[in-house]
Amino acid sequence: MNTRSLSFRLVTWYAGVLTLVFVVLGSLTLVFLRHYLLSSVLDTQARRARQIADTLIASVDRTGEEVMARQVEELYSPVVNDRFIRVTRAGGGVLYVSGPPHDGTFVPSDVPTPGSTGFDRQGVFERMVSLPGGSLLIGAVASGHYVVEVGVSTARTEETLRQVLLLLAVGLPIGVLIAVSGGFVLVRRALEPVSRIAHKAADISQHNLSERLPVVQSGDELERLSISLNHMIARLEDAVQSSKRFVADASHELRTPLTVLRGELESLAQDAQLKVHTRESIGSLLEEVDRLAEIVESLLALSKLDAGEASSERVRFDLGELVILTAEQMSLLAEDKSIKVECDAAPDVIVEGDRSRMKQIVVNLLDNAIKYTPNGGNVLLRIACDGDNAILEVADNGIGIPTEALPHMFERFFRVDDSRSRKQGGAGLGLSIVKSICVAQGAEVDVTSRPGGGSCFRVRQPLARGD
Repeated sequence: MNTRSLSFRLVTWYAGVLTLVFVVLGSLTLVFLRHYLLSSVLDTQARRARQIADTLIASVDRTGEEVMARQVEELYSPVVNDRFIRVTRAGGGVLYVSGPPHDGTFVPSDVPTPGSTGFDRQGVFERMVSLPGGSLLIGAVASGHYVVEVGVSTARTEETLRQVLLLLAVGLPIGVLIAVSGGFVLVRRALEPVSRIAHKAADISQHNLSERLPVVQSGDELERLSISLNHMIARLEDAVQSSKRFVADASHELRTPLTVLRGELESLAQDAQLKVHTRESIGSLLEEVDRLAEIVESLLALSKLDAGEASSERVRFDLGELVILTAEQMSLLAEDKSIKVECDAAPDVIVEGDRSRMKQIVVNLLDNAIKYTPNGGNVLLRIACDGDNAILEVADNGIGIPTEALPHMFERFFRVDDSRSRKQGGAGLGLSIVKSICVAQGAEVDVTSRPGGGSCFRVRQPLARGD
């Protein structure tokens, strides 16, 4: 899973915030529930103390203190009911105190007597006493010369709170997991149009600018974004088409005047009355005219490739045979520099495509290798199979290419060194043509090199499928 994706971050934030909210709500619920239960128990004990004061203490003058103590024991059975009951005189004497409860949660003798302060206007005093065996909730009522205390252990209340805490501990993670799972599904569905737009945008290049991104019919920001991007692609298409038309038209129109200029210069150079330096100047001009003509032809070839004319003829042919034949045709160019050209071609490397365009790739790469390999150097052409692909390698032991220039080698008009390229007659378009042909043929081209260690251009093209 991509932890930097928008969906992951949204779900993470959603899960974090939701977990925090659930934890806070659960904690508040537990605190308020504890307060409510303790207050309810205290109120209950105070009512029982008031009941004892109103029924038994009120008649103590007639029945006597001993009878009242017996009645408390008989009517309320504090030991059986695990309650604490104590009746004390206002002067400080204890009239009655219950025995230890059956559950053994407290010892009655350890419970301190209430002070004279703490009672409200109704004579009620509620308190929680901490004992070695646990806490005790006591409600006390002052009635005449007596104080009646009724209490109960907090054990049952704490057990209830523990059950609630266990329920929250189990239920909250399950609730968070369900909510996060639902949120993940919703986020994926919400971002699915963005994924479709991204995949379609990745498929659009200068060769298929007529295609458009899918428009999300949602009426929100995604719909406006897809419409705006489509308008931008339309503007880019118009700009690219205008540029391609300009290059094609300019290249086509320049061919005629360059041809006329070459003819006039050649005729002028044949004049015997010209001085030597004038004839040398005309020769230099003819070289520049030839260089301009080569650039124009390259630009015209690129414009045709951009227009999709690179794969008009798709036939099956032996790539090794084509490379060997092309190398033989260019042998004179290598012999002028005493460069040894070797071919290592595996048999039956059958590919499918435009044979003339593939030959143009070999010519451009081989010509480039010969140009930048010093006299007496070596150039190796190798044809091999690698899985379902045919591999064409053109390697030399020439001057090499600087590392920082490698990513730009297939850009148009890019030259590593202007002075070196002009000396060799390069215009920076040969490798661009190779790249464009490879894209049109469904092939890939890359280069590895180091300064002074030669270069290796590698073309990878799918093998032809069997009949």
